[in-house]
Amino acid sequence: MAKRISVIVSQGQSSNPSKRRLEEEIIAGLMFEPGFDVTVTPHLYDLKADSTGMLAFKGISGDMIVCSWMFERAAHWILDRNHISGHVGTTLLVNEDDEEEDDEEEELDEVEKQRVIEHRDIPNRHIYCFDLKTTNRSQDYIDEAKRILAELSVDVVSLGLGGPKVEPSTNQRFETPTNSTSLARDGSGLEPAPNGVQTTEEAGGEDGNITRIEERAPRRWYPVIDYSRCTNCLECIDFCLFGVYGVDRIDTILVEQPDNCRKGCPACSRVCPENAIIFPQHKTPVIAGSAEMGTSLKIDLSQLFGAPDKGRSAVEVAADERDQQLAMAGRDIVGMQGLDKRQPNHKRNRQRDALDQLVDQLDQLDL
Repeated sequence: MAKRISVIVSQGQSSNPSKRRLEEEIIAGLMFEPGFDVTVTPHLYDLKADSTGMLAFKGISGDMIVCSWMFERAAHWILDRNHISGHVGTTLLVNEDDEEEDDEEEELDEVEKQRVIEHRDIPNRHIYCFDLKTTNRSQDYIDEAKRILAELSVDVVSLGLGGPKVEPSTNQRFETPTNSTSLARDGSGLEPAPNGVQTTEEAGGEDGNITRIEERAPRRWYPVIDYSRCTNCLECIDFCLFGVYGVDRIDTILVEQPDNCRKGCPACSRVCPENAIIFPQHKTPVIAGSAEMGTSLKIDLSQLFGAPDKGRSAVEVAADERDQQLAMAGRDIVGMQGLDKRQPNHKRNRQRDALDQLVDQLDQLDL
């Protein structure tokens, strides 16, 4: 049996004619190519975990290609937060700016740190993400999809009918909120089921098909965590005062109440020491999920993160942004509160020992 691969085309948030044209050209080009099953969906970032689109994607157990109007990192980790996981697939559709950044990062000394992803069980499949901002030629994306399909072995072992393997803690970690400020907008903690959902299919080639998922997906704004960079330092949960973050049952940071996030506020991304927090719709590339800052903190962070006032650090800008949101919500501003040296919550509750005192002394030396 010939190898097949699922392709997700995530439509742009706007009805921009040039974007729609590119999307439809890609869909039409893959429609009669053998080996492709295409699903057209509203913007991935706007879909909720229980939406028809996300539920459909969870049913895909093998490799997949995702075409979206976002940086590759953003698309990959949006799927991951919805329990659609896999290894990052390598594509040849790379933005020139990202390629130059990768070359620079190779020359920098990398600090050994434990990343959250090192402790996760990743399904034996790859997710290839195409950033539709890379080129305006639809044939480039079609050719790259065909190249990927050609490289996939026909003899790859099936992952089985149960879908990708997911740790029990990952499935259940949203059931009991851990952050005392985590409340849904209506106070219930639950979101209503999506309305106006429709699914249509169009004929394709070689027994393939084009599935269009039509559902209302209002625009959203929330952070996405890149666990390949995250060290679980928990700085974000201390900094955010709107109950967006929490921890799962093994004390790993997660975005627990995404819709508590204040629209347009990227402040927590600025304070993350590993640039692991992504806001896919932000105008600043490094916050939106570009490949920058993979290993280096040796550059001007305030300029990189789009600090509006010259001479102020990214952390100072973040504190101001947080104060603005607190004031808009009718709460007291806190300034730089919560930005001092801190230990993760699970370490604070244990008795301090000689090692803790030594770390404190090293911190005071500011080496």
